[in-house]
Amino acid sequence: MEKCGYRNKRIIFNLLSTLIILTHCSFDNKSGIWKNKDSQSVKKNVDRFKDFEKLYAETETFNSIVKPSSTIKILLDPNKRNSSWTDEYYQSTNNPANFRYSDLNNLVFKSKKLSKFEIKKKFLYNNGDIIISDIKGNIIVYSLEKESIIYKYNFYKKRFKKINKDINFIIEDGVLFVTDNLGYFYALDYKNEKLLWAKNFKIPFRSNLKLQDKIIIASNQDNTINILNKFTGETLRSIPTEKMVLKNDFKNSLAILRNNIFFLNTYGSLYSIEPNKLKIKWFLNLNQSLELVSDNLFYSNPILGHKENVVISTDPYLYILNANSGATIKKILITSIFQPLISGNNLFLITKDNLLVCIKLDNGKILYSLDIAQKIAEHVNSKKKTILINSFSVINDQLFVFLKNSYLVKFTKIGRTSEIIKLPAKLNSQPIFIEEKIIFINNKNNLVIID
Repeated sequence: MEKCGYRNKRIIFNLLSTLIILTHCSFDNKSGIWKNKDSQSVKKNVDRFKDFEKLYAETETFNSIVKPSSTIKILLDPNKRNSSWTDEYYQSTNNPANFRYSDLNNLVFKSKKLSKFEIKKKFLYNNGDIIISDIKGNIIVYSLEKESIIYKYNFYKKRFKKINKDINFIIEDGVLFVTDNLGYFYALDYKNEKLLWAKNFKIPFRSNLKLQDKIIIASNQDNTINILNKFTGETLRSIPTEKMVLKNDFKNSLAILRNNIFFLNTYGSLYSIEPNKLKIKWFLNLNQSLELVSDNLFYSNPILGHKENVVISTDPYLYILNANSGATIKKILITSIFQPLISGNNLFLITKDNLLVCIKLDNGKILYSLDIAQKIAEHVNSKKKTILINSFSVINDQLFVFLKNSYLVKFTKIGRTSEIIKLPAKLNSQPIFIEEKIIFINNKNNLVIID
């Protein structure tokens, strides 16, 4: 068993080494689509999965091409003209919509530089205002109507000046709720420029935030769930769960579905919490390591809620669970490098081999699996080369795959390449979709809007 595990590790190491070498090569296609000098992004993507070699050397995740049936029919949710983005993951279920986009690919606005410091990749939009944060703890509110910064706030004293801040936030009724990696939790009325309350928990927070009626929920790095009164900051309940000694890129994940709070911690345990009584309904562990001890690494994308199901995309398994009981409906050996998307009865994901996969949600059947890089090569009449993907979304009843070199690859819902275009500005954040436009931060910290 040890020799087999060692051999598998060496295979993985050689594959990763090959990937690093390939990504440093220069590609000379006339289209320019293969060009990408973002070696730091390559290293980060490789390192993220390197942590899990020792845990899952005995498994081999899905990496097959599956051609769609000639009779395939895929129904998506109706597309939506969206007007707000008040949650880092769009809504309480963490599942984005099928957004409407005018699809002209015109640069309609670019702001001045919003910060001289690194800006967080996720940002918010509320009533015409863009809310961003940077590593120095600045919260910056930019008015699209006034085309200027209308408010800038920094909660921290001078003694924290040299410490980089990792801020998570959510908005409701003009109030910004914030947690950070220093252990602070506060509520800011940014419209009236007033701090409503602030608490110091002295343990770094490590999760997104969720709001439910009068409560706000967040988790710290010790995997304790903190439930506060959103109006006063009073702690209503603290629920300790399993601690982790080692930390990786995965943060605790929170979602709300049908008035149930779901919490996935860095140990790999999923909890269902009843929000009125603030009690645990059920929990289960999804950590698939051979030795279930406190220093085992666990990786997952954020929880997804959809109708009666909860979807957890870990490395190496995808779980489709019954939200009411936690019962496993389907367990598939497949790893997604991004948060999967659900539309209609379909789950879309991108594997670490850059395969775009469509799975039927009710039975776990793989409807198709296609190689994104190969499809690009066929479309531009080129040899297949390495690509780096920034994100993907369901837009205008299609799948939009955003590359890190600012190309956009569009696939029909049944997996056919429909168009490849170059965006008029470089993506350096997760894009959001507002009033049929794409909004993002570019590599120079300018706010960019494309229609």
